[in-house]
Parts: sequence; structure tokens; C-alpha cells
Amino acid sequence: MKKISIILALMILLVSVTGCGATDKAKDGDSQPKDESPTELVISTWGYSEDLLWENVFTPFEEANNVKIVLETGNNSERLTKLKTNPDSNIDIIYLAEAFAQEGIEAGLFDELDYSKIDNAKKIDEKAKYLVEAGYGPAYTLNRAAIAYDPNKVGFEIKSWNDLWKSELKGKISIPEITTTFGPATMYIASNSKGVDITSDNGEEAFKALEELKPNLVKTYTKSSDLANMFANNEIEVAITADFAYPRVKAGAPDVVFVDPEEGAFINFNTINIVKSSKNKELAIKFINYALSTEVQTRTAKALGESPVNTEVELTDEEAANLTYGEIVGNSNTVDHKFVNQMKTQWIDKWNRTLNQ
Repeated sequence: MKKISIILALMILLVSVTGCGATDKAKDGDSQPKDESPTELVISTWGYSEDLLWENVFTPFEEANNVKIVLETGNNSERLTKLKTNPDSNIDIIYLAEAFAQEGIEAGLFDELDYSKIDNAKKIDEKAKYLVEAGYGPAYTLNRAAIAYDPNKVGFEIKSWNDLWKSELKGKISIPEITTTFGPATMYIASNSKGVDITSDNGEEAFKALEELKPNLVKTYTKSSDLANMFANNEIEVAITADFAYPRVKAGAPDVVFVDPEEGAFINFNTINIVKSSKNKELAIKFINYALSTEVQTRTAKALGESPVNTEVELTDEEAANLTYGEIVGNSNTVDHKFVNQMKTQWIDKWNRTLNQ
């Protein structure tokens, strides 16, 4: 009996020690940091140059912040319409051209931003500061509309926007449709040719100027590929066009040059906004600050040809050759898209009656 008692006592002691060991082991496991699964950040953007965007923008941010970025791609209109239809979607951040961003702001789709958390916004060019001051998403890149023309065929040097109305250019010009990125800028150009501030008469003088321009117009265009084909096929000799479209034009028509008129080009800003329904707003703010950084803006300028808004970015003449950069920005004009959006429906109707009939 004594033997049995000793064996039982030993067994109880063994179980007790084993239990303590198991408890200690569990505590040690809890004290170790666990690998957290990455936070998903959904970004709505254009579908171009995705490989370069991943390499230069998205992947570095993922790796530094334990984030998994998911892209939704499409053009400005498609993506904004989709968000309007479903404002409670899972999209956190949306890239849009300025006109569409303003439309989203007016529809109440985006958050106002706390710029005290976006230090790199202080580095944004003065021309783009008004977007920061408005309180919504900042510009992260820009492009411009100027004049592309073949000097050998035109026979004189084009220096001014007003030169487009010269009779020597009869049947030689194309301009962007009003619904394109630089359609509204074309309205500003037309109004300025009459010496009238477009906001003072809601575009009345602009349409008179466009009526007078009709003899010089071959047709309007909506795609840069169509414009390039018109130059290549000798259908036109002059056009109002964007800097991003010019390389394609020049590839098919090597003699065509791209010039900034003496009155200055017209700028479009592309913006980044945070969607109001986002569940990751602090992370989204962190991404915007990152996208505006000198490092990222330098990478995207060199790799993607995106003109930087960060004034600390330094590029060589060769790197800046096809960009809207440096003094060009300061000499350029902006468009009031809040005003344009108020007039858009009326303008589209009158544009079609004036130019497309």
C-alpha cells in the first residue's frame, strides 16, 4: 500500500510539473509578435503602364507598410460613374483628372483631408496649391495643352494661340472635343482670342470665336491616336494637343513640333482623392504623402514620364524633354473646373450645334 501511495504521489508531481511547463510555453508564445496579415488598400486608377506603376509606386509602398494594394482600372468617366452608382464601394483612393475630381467633390464622394498629416504637400508647385487650399485631394502630376504643327507645311512660325484663326490655316487644323481633357481649355483659348474672360459671359464670346474658326477646322478629335493618324496621313498640319499625345504624333510625322504659345499653355492636374466610404483613411493619407514625396515623384518622372508637382524634383534637360516642368509650369494657365462643370451641359449642347453639324 505504501508503494502504491509513493507511485501515485510521483505521478501527481509529474503531471503538475508538465502542466506548469505547458502553461509557461503558452505564455512565451503569446509574448512573441504575431505576423499580421497585410491591410488591403483598393486604388481606382487608369490602366496604363501598370508594370511601371507597380515597380515604382505600389510595390515599394506595400513592402514598407504591410499593405496589399488592389487596383480597379478604367477611364475617368467609367470609374467616377461607378463610384456615383455605389458610393459605399470598397475603394479607398481614386486617381482622377481635375475636371472629374471636381465633379466627385460636388457629388460629396470624397473626404476633406487633414493636410497637417501630409507634409509633402508643402513641396507642391504654387500653380497647384489651390487644390490643397480647397481641402480635397492634391494634384500629383500635370500635363499641358499647347500647339503641335508642321512648320515646313504651314510656312510660318506659330507663336500665339491667336495664330490659329489666320486665314492661311484654312482646312488645316484639328482641336480636341469639348468632352476630352482639354476641351474646356479650348473654350478658354477661344474666349481669350476675343479678349474676354470666359467667366464673365459664360462662354458666349468663345462660341463666336469657334464659329469664326470653323473654316480652318478639318474636324475635332477625341483620341490622341486619331490625332496622330491625321498628322501622319497629311489630313492636318496644326492642332491643339496635349504633351502626352505629342510623342505619338511625332512618331508618325517627324517634322511636327510642339510649342508653347506666348500666352502660355493650359494645364490639367491629375489628382488623388480619398473616397468618403474608405475604411482605411489613415493609410490612404499615408499613401498620398508618399506619392507626393521627392523620391517617388522623381521615380515616376523618369520611369513613367509623369510631370512632377513636387518642386524639389531635379531633372536633366533630357529627362524633362517631354514633361511639363520648370518655367513652363509657371508660364502656363489653369482652368476653373468648378465653373466649367456648372456650364458643361449647356456648353456641350452648343458645341455640337456650332461645330458638329
